[in-house]
Amino acid sequence: GPDQWHKNYPFANGRHQSPIEINNKEVHYDSSLLPWFASYDPGAAKTILNNGKTCRVVFDDSFDRSVLRGGPLPGVYRLRQLHFHWGSSDDHGSEHVVNGVRYAGELHLLHWNPKYSNYLDAKRRTDGIAVLAIFLQVGETPKPEMKRILEEINAIKTKGKNAPFPNFDPSVLFPKSHDYWTYHGSVTTPPCEECVTWIILREPIIVSSDQMAKLRSLSKNAEDEPDHPLVDNWRPTQPRYFRMVSASF
Repeated sequence: GPDQWHKNYPFANGRHQSPIEINNKEVHYDSSLLPWFASYDPGAAKTILNNGKTCRVVFDDSFDRSVLRGGPLPGVYRLRQLHFHWGSSDDHGSEHVVNGVRYAGELHLLHWNPKYSNYLDAKRRTDGIAVLAIFLQVGETPKPEMKRILEEINAIKTKGKNAPFPNFDPSVLFPKSHDYWTYHGSVTTPPCEECVTWIILREPIIVSSDQMAKLRSLSKNAEDEPDHPLVDNWRPTQPRYFRMVSASF
Protein backbone atom coordinates (compact mmCIF):
# COMPACT_ATOMS: atom_id res chain seq x y z
CA GLY A 1 0.00 0.00 0.00
CA PRO A 2 0.93 3.70 -0.21
CA ASP A 3 2.61 3.71 3.21
CA GLN A 4 5.17 1.20 1.86
CA TRP A 5 5.89 2.94 -1.44
CA HIS A 6 8.99 4.73 -0.13
CA LYS A 7 10.81 1.39 0.27
CA ASN A 8 11.00 1.03 -3.50
CA TYR A 9 10.45 4.65 -4.49
CA PRO A 10 12.47 7.03 -2.28
CA PHE A 11 10.69 10.09 -3.79
CA ALA A 12 7.56 9.04 -1.91
CA ASN A 13 9.21 10.19 1.33
CA GLY A 14 10.06 13.62 -0.10
CA ARG A 15 8.95 16.98 1.21
CA HIS A 16 6.97 17.99 -1.88
CA GLN A 17 4.53 15.09 -2.04
CA SER A 18 0.88 15.09 -3.14
CA PRO A 19 -1.99 15.08 -2.42
CA ILE A 20 -2.35 17.45 0.51
CA GLU A 21 -5.19 18.92 2.54
CA ILE A 22 -6.08 22.44 1.49
CA ASN A 23 -7.12 24.48 4.48
CA ASN A 24 -8.53 27.99 4.00
CA LYS A 25 -6.68 29.21 7.09
CA GLU A 26 -3.34 28.31 5.53
CA VAL A 27 -4.03 29.44 1.96
CA HIS A 28 -2.47 32.62 0.66
CA TYR A 29 -4.45 34.76 -1.82
CA ASP A 30 -2.05 35.76 -4.59
CA SER A 31 -3.28 38.72 -6.63
CA SER A 32 -0.54 38.14 -9.22
CA LEU A 33 -1.94 34.72 -10.22
CA LEU A 34 -3.29 34.87 -13.77
CA PRO A 35 -6.33 33.10 -15.18
CA TRP A 36 -5.53 29.77 -16.84
CA PHE A 37 -6.65 28.79 -20.36
CA ALA A 38 -7.04 25.42 -22.02
CA SER A 39 -7.30 25.03 -25.77
CA TYR A 40 -7.94 21.40 -26.55
CA ASP A 41 -8.28 19.86 -30.01
CA PRO A 42 -11.03 17.19 -29.90
CA GLY A 43 -9.14 15.34 -32.64
CA ALA A 44 -6.29 14.67 -30.22
CA ALA A 45 -8.39 12.17 -28.20
CA LYS A 46 -7.22 8.65 -29.02
CA THR A 47 -8.20 5.83 -26.69
CA ILE A 48 -9.83 5.03 -23.36
CA LEU A 49 -8.30 2.27 -21.27
CA ASN A 50 -8.34 0.36 -18.00
CA ASN A 51 -4.76 -0.13 -16.77
CA GLY A 52 -5.85 -1.87 -13.56
CA LYS A 53 -5.31 1.34 -11.58
CA THR A 54 -7.67 3.84 -13.20
CA CYS A 55 -9.81 4.71 -16.20
CA ARG A 56 -7.63 6.80 -18.52
CA VAL A 57 -8.21 8.72 -21.75
CA VAL A 58 -5.07 9.14 -23.87
CA PHE A 59 -4.40 12.09 -26.18
CA ASP A 60 -1.94 12.70 -29.00
CA ASP A 61 0.83 14.82 -27.47
CA SER A 62 3.28 14.74 -30.37
CA PHE A 63 2.86 18.51 -30.91
CA ASP A 64 1.16 21.47 -29.21
CA ARG A 65 -2.39 20.61 -30.30
CA SER A 66 -4.07 20.46 -26.88
CA VAL A 67 -2.50 22.81 -24.38
CA LEU A 68 -2.88 24.44 -20.97
CA ARG A 69 -1.34 27.85 -20.29
CA GLY A 70 -1.56 30.81 -17.94
CA GLY A 71 -2.30 30.59 -14.24
CA PRO A 72 0.92 29.75 -12.38
CA LEU A 73 2.51 28.12 -15.44
CA PRO A 74 5.70 29.49 -17.02
CA GLY A 75 4.66 28.47 -20.54
CA VAL A 76 2.50 26.11 -22.57
CA TYR A 77 1.93 22.52 -21.36
CA ARG A 78 0.68 19.68 -23.60
CA LEU A 79 -2.23 17.46 -22.60
CA ARG A 80 -1.15 13.80 -22.44
CA GLN A 81 -3.95 12.01 -20.59
CA LEU A 82 -6.81 12.35 -18.14
CA HIS A 83 -7.77 9.86 -15.46
CA PHE A 84 -9.95 9.48 -12.37
CA HIS A 85 -9.57 8.65 -8.69
CA TRP A 86 -12.58 7.34 -6.77
CA GLY A 87 -13.63 5.54 -3.62
CA SER A 88 -15.57 2.42 -2.69
CA SER A 89 -18.55 4.63 -1.75
CA ASP A 90 -19.73 8.17 -2.48
CA ASP A 91 -18.38 9.67 0.76
CA HIS A 92 -14.70 9.45 -0.26
CA GLY A 93 -12.51 9.06 -3.32
CA SER A 94 -10.80 12.37 -4.03
CA GLU A 95 -7.08 12.68 -3.40
CA HIS A 96 -6.99 16.30 -2.26
CA VAL A 97 -9.08 17.27 0.75
CA VAL A 98 -10.56 20.77 1.15
CA ASN A 99 -11.27 22.04 4.66
CA GLY A 100 -11.77 18.49 5.88
CA VAL A 101 -14.02 17.50 2.95
CA ARG A 102 -13.11 14.52 0.79
CA TYR A 103 -15.13 14.43 -2.43
CA ALA A 104 -16.49 11.32 -4.19
CA GLY A 105 -13.80 11.51 -6.85
CA GLU A 106 -11.14 13.59 -8.55
CA LEU A 107 -10.39 14.05 -12.23
CA HIS A 108 -6.79 14.77 -13.25
CA LEU A 109 -5.82 16.25 -16.61
CA LEU A 110 -2.10 15.67 -16.94
CA HIS A 111 0.07 17.95 -19.09
CA TRP A 112 3.84 18.13 -19.67
CA ASN A 113 6.23 20.93 -20.52
CA PRO A 114 7.38 20.57 -24.16
CA LYS A 115 10.54 22.55 -23.53
CA TYR A 116 11.82 19.09 -22.48
CA SER A 117 12.42 16.44 -25.12
CA ASN A 118 9.64 14.09 -24.01
CA TYR A 119 7.24 13.25 -21.19
CA LEU A 120 9.70 11.03 -19.28
CA ASP A 121 12.33 13.76 -19.38
CA ALA A 122 9.74 16.31 -18.18
CA LYS A 123 8.90 14.08 -15.18
CA ARG A 124 12.49 14.52 -14.00
CA ARG A 125 12.17 18.35 -13.83
CA THR A 126 10.54 20.47 -11.15
CA ASP A 127 8.55 22.39 -13.78
CA GLY A 128 7.93 19.37 -15.98
CA ILE A 129 4.28 18.52 -15.30
CA ALA A 130 1.06 20.47 -14.76
CA VAL A 131 -2.05 18.73 -13.46
CA LEU A 132 -5.46 20.36 -13.62
CA ALA A 133 -7.57 18.71 -10.89
CA ILE A 134 -11.38 18.79 -10.72
CA PHE A 135 -13.42 17.37 -7.85
CA LEU A 136 -16.43 15.11 -8.49
CA GLN A 137 -19.34 15.76 -6.14
CA VAL A 138 -22.42 13.54 -6.02
CA GLY A 139 -25.57 15.56 -6.61
CA GLU A 140 -28.97 15.78 -8.28
CA THR A 141 -28.02 17.38 -11.60
CA PRO A 142 -25.02 15.50 -13.01
CA LYS A 143 -22.92 17.08 -15.71
CA PRO A 144 -24.19 15.56 -18.98
CA GLU A 145 -20.71 15.59 -20.55
CA MET A 146 -19.49 12.87 -18.14
CA LYS A 147 -21.79 10.47 -19.97
CA ARG A 148 -19.49 10.17 -22.97
CA ILE A 149 -16.67 8.71 -20.87
CA LEU A 150 -18.89 6.46 -18.79
CA GLU A 151 -20.63 5.00 -21.86
CA GLU A 152 -17.31 3.35 -22.73
CA ILE A 153 -16.84 1.66 -19.35
CA ASN A 154 -18.42 -1.60 -20.53
CA ALA A 155 -15.81 -1.86 -23.29
CA ILE A 156 -12.91 -1.62 -20.80
CA LYS A 157 -14.29 -3.63 -17.86
CA THR A 158 -11.04 -5.49 -17.15
CA LYS A 159 -7.36 -4.58 -16.84
CA GLY A 160 -5.57 -4.23 -20.16
CA LYS A 161 -8.71 -3.44 -22.17
CA ASN A 162 -8.87 -0.32 -24.33
CA ALA A 163 -11.28 1.15 -26.87
CA PRO A 164 -11.10 3.93 -29.46
CA PHE A 165 -12.20 7.26 -28.01
CA PRO A 166 -12.14 9.79 -30.85
CA ASN A 167 -13.34 13.36 -31.00
CA PHE A 168 -13.51 14.44 -27.37
CA ASP A 169 -12.75 17.88 -25.95
CA PRO A 170 -12.17 17.49 -22.19
CA SER A 171 -12.83 21.17 -21.55
CA VAL A 172 -16.56 20.25 -21.65
CA LEU A 173 -15.93 18.82 -18.17
CA PHE A 174 -14.80 22.11 -16.63
CA PRO A 175 -16.97 23.75 -13.97
CA LYS A 176 -18.24 27.32 -14.53
CA SER A 177 -15.77 28.92 -12.17
CA HIS A 178 -12.08 28.83 -13.03
CA ASP A 179 -11.00 29.83 -9.47
CA TYR A 180 -8.12 27.63 -8.34
CA TRP A 181 -5.57 26.76 -5.69
CA THR A 182 -2.02 26.03 -6.73
CA TYR A 183 1.06 24.52 -5.09
CA HIS A 184 4.13 22.50 -6.03
CA GLY A 185 3.87 18.78 -5.46
CA SER A 186 4.27 15.33 -6.90
CA VAL A 187 2.72 12.65 -9.04
CA THR A 188 0.38 10.65 -6.74
CA THR A 189 1.43 7.22 -8.04
CA PRO A 190 4.89 5.63 -7.83
CA PRO A 191 7.59 6.70 -8.31
CA CYS A 192 5.95 9.95 -7.04
CA GLU A 193 8.34 12.36 -8.76
CA GLU A 194 8.18 15.93 -7.39
CA CYS A 195 7.59 17.58 -10.76
CA VAL A 196 3.98 18.80 -10.60
CA THR A 197 2.49 22.28 -10.61
CA TRP A 198 -1.01 21.57 -9.31
CA ILE A 199 -3.99 23.67 -10.41
CA ILE A 200 -6.94 22.52 -8.31
CA LEU A 201 -10.32 23.96 -9.23
CA ARG A 202 -12.39 25.23 -6.34
CA GLU A 203 -15.76 24.38 -7.88
CA PRO A 204 -16.51 20.65 -8.21
CA ILE A 205 -18.49 19.16 -11.07
CA ILE A 206 -21.64 17.22 -10.24
CA VAL A 207 -21.91 13.50 -10.94
CA SER A 208 -24.67 11.06 -10.06
CA SER A 209 -24.41 8.14 -7.67
CA ASP A 210 -25.03 5.86 -10.68
CA GLN A 211 -22.08 7.40 -12.52
CA MET A 212 -19.77 6.74 -9.58
CA ALA A 213 -21.09 3.17 -9.41
CA LYS A 214 -20.19 2.81 -13.08
CA LEU A 215 -16.53 3.64 -12.31
CA ARG A 216 -16.62 1.09 -9.47
CA SER A 217 -17.82 -1.58 -11.91
CA LEU A 218 -14.34 -1.69 -13.46
CA SER A 219 -12.08 -4.57 -12.46
CA LYS A 220 -8.46 -4.16 -11.37
CA ASN A 221 -7.69 -7.64 -12.74
CA ALA A 222 -7.43 -9.02 -16.27
CA GLU A 223 -10.28 -10.90 -17.93
CA ASP A 224 -8.91 -14.36 -17.05
CA GLU A 225 -8.34 -13.48 -13.38
CA PRO A 226 -10.78 -13.25 -10.44
CA ASP A 227 -12.85 -10.07 -10.54
CA HIS A 228 -11.64 -7.50 -8.01
CA PRO A 229 -13.45 -4.16 -8.18
CA LEU A 230 -11.23 -1.19 -9.00
CA VAL A 231 -11.98 1.13 -6.07
CA ASP A 232 -10.12 3.38 -3.61
CA ASN A 233 -7.36 4.24 -6.08
CA TRP A 234 -6.55 7.46 -4.19
CA ARG A 235 -3.40 8.21 -2.24
CA PRO A 236 -3.82 9.49 1.34
CA THR A 237 -2.84 13.12 2.00
CA GLN A 238 0.83 13.87 2.57
CA PRO A 239 2.48 16.40 4.93
CA ARG A 240 2.50 19.94 3.52
CA TYR A 241 5.72 20.89 5.35
CA PHE A 242 6.74 24.46 4.49
CA ARG A 243 4.93 24.71 1.16
CA MET A 244 2.74 27.65 0.29
CA VAL A 245 -0.70 26.98 -1.18
CA SER A 246 -1.82 30.01 -3.20
CA ALA A 247 -5.35 30.88 -4.28
CA SER A 248 -6.46 32.90 -7.31
CA PHE A 249 -9.60 34.06 -5.46
